[in-house]
Amino acid sequence: MSGPHARATAAAVVSGTGQQSWASHRILYGHVLDDSGTHRLDEVLLLLMWAPRSFTGEDVVEIHCHGGVIVVQQVLERVLQQPGVRLALPGEFSQRAVLNGRLDLTRAEAVSDLVAARSRRAAELAMAGLDGGIQERMTTLRERLLDQLTELEARVDFEEDLPRLDASALLLEIEAVRSDLLQLVMDGERGAALRRGLRVALVGCPNVGKSSLLNRLSRRERAIVTDRPGTTRDLLESEIVLKGVPITLLDTAGFRSTDDAVEQLGIARSEQALASADVVLLIIDGHQGWTTADAALLERIPVGLPRLIVANKGDLPSAVIPEDVVIDVQLSALHGAGEDCLIHALLQVCGAGEANSVLLALNERQRDLAMAAAEALARSQEVAAQQLPWDFWTIDLREAIRALGEITGEALSEAVLDRVFSRFCIGK
Repeated sequence: MSGPHARATAAAVVSGTGQQSWASHRILYGHVLDDSGTHRLDEVLLLLMWAPRSFTGEDVVEIHCHGGVIVVQQVLERVLQQPGVRLALPGEFSQRAVLNGRLDLTRAEAVSDLVAARSRRAAELAMAGLDGGIQERMTTLRERLLDQLTELEARVDFEEDLPRLDASALLLEIEAVRSDLLQLVMDGERGAALRRGLRVALVGCPNVGKSSLLNRLSRRERAIVTDRPGTTRDLLESEIVLKGVPITLLDTAGFRSTDDAVEQLGIARSEQALASADVVLLIIDGHQGWTTADAALLERIPVGLPRLIVANKGDLPSAVIPEDVVIDVQLSALHGAGEDCLIHALLQVCGAGEANSVLLALNERQRDLAMAAAEALARSQEVAAQQLPWDFWTIDLREAIRALGEITGEALSEAVLDRVFSRFCIGK
């Protein structure tokens, strides 16, 4: 609980604390009673944090009760019965922390990223943001631009009284900041794979080994494997982590003509999975070779969607493949030969191969603003090339500074804040 009613609510809900001190950063012991005040609902601990020494900068009380759906629900009901108490909105605790100066916006967003992290590497990147890495980098770049803006504006008003401006040095500094921003955007795109994960569709004709590959990469029997075509009747999903990148494997039903209504439904779901995938693995039977059915499946893959052609059954003699068909990986899903090559090729084709070298990863909102700032700086350079007066130079420079300020929260409207924190989970 956070806000002016937190202390009164705790005192009304929890009894039996005796003469324990209600000083800040103390833990008290007591019981939550029902409406009548005679029946104990749970034995609890109270953690007290008074303003401004709390996450939100307001009075905060945490009630630590026993786990279990019923116990927690009963305690929550007692709390919500108190005057002035309501459920928090998504991200409201973090939003209050930002508004009260306890967190900058980049750190608050890092809290959300840390909670949502699906791999250790994603958690490390979130901690880099929580430690202030993004805030520090953006503040530094913004201050460098402010220095250049100050020089320009001084020349607009007092050019006759000041030394001649070194326009070349100013443009070099603007280009250096722009280059840094573009690198951060590129790193952020790589880091996005670590943050959100990748959806990888396994596509192929029946009985080419899609389910065997799913089981191999998942390290467990996730799918039934038989020699009979059409065994996979539904879309199977498996969550794994490869080289720090969260991967959702989608084992699709084999695409073929069939009168089986259940298999037809599985094929329809496979079509949907194909449309939502980040990358497609087209698996063929390397022992049988390239077929017209494989070529038809290749045509089904949307244009521009990253894909790899994987020749499975490498433990058997290989058939001759036409010269115009490029096999990206040779694999034996049964014995594991070629698995490392497949993982490397998969991460490379979807742009996640260099993700582990990323030190800071901007989220989508931050990347969009950083790119907007870089584009504004490019326009500023164009104005300079046209040898327009100094005040024309400042227009796009101001726009870049504003965009960087919006990343850190120094130039935000209430509407933008509401939009940012609406994507947080409840209670954060």
